Amino acid sequence: MINKTTCLLVCLWWFAPATWGQSEELAGKIEALIAEKLDEYSDVGISVYDLTAQQPLYNYRGEKLCRPASTMKLLTTVAAISRPEADEPFRTEVWYKGTIEHDTLRGDLYVVGGFDPEFDDTGLQALTDAVITLPFSVIDGYVYGDVSMKDSIYFGSGWAWDDNPSYYHPYLSPLMLHKGYTRVTAIPGERGDTARLECEPASTYYTVTNETRSRTNSAGKFIVSRNWLENGNNVVVKGNVDTRRSGTVNIHDSGRFFMHTFLDRLQEQGMIITKGYAFEELIKDDAAKHITTFESPMQTVIGEVLKRSDNLGAETLLYRVAAQATGKKRVSAEDGLLQLNQLVEKIGHEPERYRLADGSGLSDYNYLSPDLLVDLLKYSYQRTDLFQKLYKALPIAGIDGTLRNRMKSGKAYKNVHAKTGSIGGIFTLAGYLKTSDGHELAFAIMNQNVRSSTKARDFQDAVCELLCE
Repeated sequence: MINKTTCLLVCLWWFAPATWGQSEELAGKIEALIAEKLDEYSDVGISVYDLTAQQPLYNYRGEKLCRPASTMKLLTTVAAISRPEADEPFRTEVWYKGTIEHDTLRGDLYVVGGFDPEFDDTGLQALTDAVITLPFSVIDGYVYGDVSMKDSIYFGSGWAWDDNPSYYHPYLSPLMLHKGYTRVTAIPGERGDTARLECEPASTYYTVTNETRSRTNSAGKFIVSRNWLENGNNVVVKGNVDTRRSGTVNIHDSGRFFMHTFLDRLQEQGMIITKGYAFEELIKDDAAKHITTFESPMQTVIGEVLKRSDNLGAETLLYRVAAQATGKKRVSAEDGLLQLNQLVEKIGHEPERYRLADGSGLSDYNYLSPDLLVDLLKYSYQRTDLFQKLYKALPIAGIDGTLRNRMKSGKAYKNVHAKTGSIGGIFTLAGYLKTSDGHELAFAIMNQNVRSSTKARDFQDAVCELLCE
């Protein structure tokens, strides 16, 4: 008679070879992809975990330290949406101090920055409309910008100087307008004529030099830049405009860009401001009177951070986490990075093993590992409220965000929800995918020292297709 122990041993013996063979087969296929699709001098780290079965599925140098590029945004986002105050919107406020006599405010107006990365012309118009409805058309004083939320360091640690003046390299300030850049659109005219230019947002803070030529190949490539080495804001547009074209350029000193343009809008509405604008912290005492508040929802911000890989939004999340955790009025990037390191420790890793430099991954000083990213994704998956916010904001393969042009067919199509990353020879991908048999997987693929972006992305897509199958 066979007892229960003998029966269990027989079952384990019977099924073990099949399970082991399946793991060996998967490993063999992925390693064949590594040999086939990647340069032998590049590196890669891969970690895959089966969330449904609650067990590791595949690992190839998963502990390897890698530069994460924009997959760094996963860590920053999870830290932000894990906070008890996660659903609080980003706020930009307008206050005044002084007395209203007849048609004049004898005092000052204050705009208090809350580091809203989505504040644009709509927000600026909302603030303008609220101010001009007040019973005065003269401000006999200053319009102050309150940028006291953060320190005065306007770039992240390790940001490359020659990425300036790209739109993705914003000058950080608690008062941001249009993500700190302007978009120039050129509309061609008759052959040889200068093109007509439209700028968004319109502002007298910057000037524009138009050196374009319509439908003239000899004019060269269409370029939008500015005299950034001098910290100047003369936007230069040059080159051939044979069809409607557009380009972007960041603007030096986002706080001043905001305030200058706000005064433009007020003055366009007939407001007279006797002393211009300056910067000063608002003390919210009994003399301070609230006028209006403009808000941007948190889910909108993290959608931009993850789907569009918005660097500004990620940095604002870093400072927001710092402010919420410390309760301090003025915070620094280091305050935020401390909170990210605490999250690293919470998910079971030693912060000393890694290096965190900024919130967006734009810095080459960041070092994470595939295993860390997968454990972060596991942690998020186990918390329903957190997972729903994160999953909703991730790019979907073949559909939207930075994955809209990848994995547009096959099993991976629509079944991969993941964050991309790319910076100077670094290409990364981390997120969730669903297999054909309904299992949910968390994965991270981190290619390093890559000469061909096409090869790296093709490799990542092929691994995802294999896992989905």
